[in-house]
Amino acid sequence: MPTMTKTFLASILSVALGAVWPSATAWAQAARAGAPAPGNAAGPGSPGASSTACPPLLDVTAARLQDDVPQRLCQYAGQVVLVVNTASFCGFTGQYEGLEALYEKYRRRGFVVLGFPSNDFGQQEPGSSREIADFCFNTYAVRFPMFAKTTVSGPGASPLFAALSRQAGAPRWNFHKYLIGRDGRVAAAFPSQVAPLDKPLIQALERLL
Repeated sequence: MPTMTKTFLASILSVALGAVWPSATAWAQAARAGAPAPGNAAGPGSPGASSTACPPLLDVTAARLQDDVPQRLCQYAGQVVLVVNTASFCGFTGQYEGLEALYEKYRRRGFVVLGFPSNDFGQQEPGSSREIADFCFNTYAVRFPMFAKTTVSGPGASPLFAALSRQAGAPRWNFHKYLIGRDGRVAAAFPSQVAPLDKPLIQALERLL
């Protein structure tokens, strides 16, 4: 195939992908610029190549939302971590905005939010990974790390949520929040009704930073 034809087809494909899935384009642009990409924390205070010993709670693997690439959660060892089970069609879905604000305010101090979409409660997360990623980025400009759809309760709960449940009780609805200290242990847990920017959560977070 002539070189000009290949270049023309590549240009068409690039435009089409950007139109179909804007969030994918945003991730790529952020990566090229060296900025933290949505669903992949980076920058000061982020995991990177941390030499901190991995606590058992974080010694698990989860697929990244935007591309299903397996990620070892050990990369967040030594940080303060807020784990949240999320859903796109829940009365608490608006909490994405507060979660992103919390992440942006404290991430340079060694804090990260980890989002785990789940369809466990009310079947309020029915979409594919691509649909969920697109919704999160385009609706709430979510940039904190997000992972593939996860079972968070019951006998089929993922290893992470099974461990969290043993330490601090199982989530009873979407947007349950587990606050993990730098030592890798659950320091506090908050039900759906406690919003990310509510005083009890902020106070608990600041004590750990």
